[in-house]
Amino acid sequence: MSRIGRLPITIPAGVTVTQDNDVITVKGVKGELTFKLHAGIKVNIVDGQITVERFSDDNFNKAMHGMVRAMIANMIEGVSKGFEKKLEVVGVGFKVQKSGEKLEFGLGFSHPVKVSSIEGIKMEIDPENKMVIVISGIDKQKVGEQAARIRAIKKPEPYKGKGIKYIDERIHRKAGKTAGAGAK
Repeated sequence: MSRIGRLPITIPAGVTVTQDNDVITVKGVKGELTFKLHAGIKVNIVDGQITVERFSDDNFNKAMHGMVRAMIANMIEGVSKGFEKKLEVVGVGFKVQKSGEKLEFGLGFSHPVKVSSIEGIKMEIDPENKMVIVISGIDKQKVGEQAARIRAIKKPEPYKGKGIKYIDERIHRKAGKTAGAGAK
């Protein structure tokens, strides 16, 4: 049995979870999320706890067991607390600014790069540090996808660390060229 899938999920106060056939709906103070269950998975909602079971032990159902439990737990956390990722723009002359609902990046390309938000995701620039972007929302998957799209514009390079990185990401630095004894 899946170590993650067998753990029960406690429903916190202020969150309602309903099941309509194979669709799970989670409502909370921050919003509402829905998830369609796989045919081989069964969800039980009893006394403020959710348990996830699988019908058979084939490999696909084993994989879905843990994933469905994690998806429901993330939905509950999202509608009650929300999710947030922070990105940092590192580099001399690099800049980021908000223009309407889009972010505009100056990253040394011949043109500014504009990024629009995925539906339900909020992108802001940190007021204390203008080089930090805060991405927030209730859907963990969409928050991560938006952060990955922004990071993919200019990934951090290993020599000077210039680019867009996650705030807690550690860049493994390489040594650059050195003037050796053989240079003339």
